Amino acid sequence: MGQRQPDTRSRIESTATVLFRRNGYPGTGLKRIATEADAPFGSIYHFFPGGKQQLAEETIRTSGAAYGRMVLELLDSVADPVESVAHAFEAAADDLAATDYADACPIATVALEVASTNEVLRVATAEVFAEWVVAGAQWFGRWVPDQNAARSLAQSMIMILEGAFVLSRAARDPEPLRVAGRSMATLLRAALEQAGEG
Repeated sequence: MGQRQPDTRSRIESTATVLFRRNGYPGTGLKRIATEADAPFGSIYHFFPGGKQQLAEETIRTSGAAYGRMVLELLDSVADPVESVAHAFEAAADDLAATDYADACPIATVALEVASTNEVLRVATAEVFAEWVVAGAQWFGRWVPDQNAARSLAQSMIMILEGAFVLSRAARDPEPLRVAGRSMATLLRAALEQAGEG
């Protein structure tokens, strides 16, 4: 029995996700999305009547949620939290190098571009980042009972990861992600020691 091909809407959305991630919002045209998705151009407006902005908003929300789940699964794959954080950054370094430095965070490129130019997309990226902070705070909260400290760790992890992606992509070198992982592990270790003393 042959494998079922993704439907047209799914192809458009997955193609747009990749192109927005790699080329940004202004650098991604609808014609290119249609061509690479092997979809009729008009089908984009059929599924996304709001055009490029609606398509971008949906890809930000769906790819952001999927990426958040993937990171949590990766963190849950190692029992020790400090080792887990270091492992997650190592995996990010390996994945980025494997994609020839093209695929990092699925929403960061668009987030930087639209922060002051497109309120709909700015809100979408802000809400995805906020969801990541909540989920990360819950994960860190398993070991760090202080909610503010757990939230700070989650924010730090996201900020350190995003900054490391930028440096790694610019240098075409995974080392900034590895350094970032060690830094995040140090932050978590200190928080765990402080929690143990409390």
